[in-house]
Amino acid sequence: MPPVPAGAGGMSGPSTVDKAKMGAMMGGSVGLIIGFIFGATNIIRFGPGPNGMLRTLGQYMLGSAATFGFFMSIGTTIRTESSPIVTEAFRQAQARSGRPMIMPLDRMRRKQEIRS
Repeated sequence: MPPVPAGAGGMSGPSTVDKAKMGAMMGGSVGLIIGFIFGATNIIRFGPGPNGMLRTLGQYMLGSAATFGFFMSIGTTIRTESSPIVTEAFRQAQARSGRPMIMPLDRMRRKQEIRS
């Protein structure tokens, strides 16, 4: 990817499509490895079948990569989505203090008890 231009102001992260692509690539690579392991194990145990060894192994690998990639892209996109209101509040808090926002644990517990 090309570097971000120097004139681009503000703190912006990857877009939703970028997050989905990243999740699909991570899930696809994990799926390929898992498919290789399970495919090789099944070929050793039960034989390659009528399709031959490479085609059978490829089917295991591609099927697993597609499944893992699909669900990982959805999960990554959902997990990293945040409300614009929360994002703006965090950005304003960072601009004011200039240091990370950390809430003490006991303060968080009190807030949860009040809500309950």
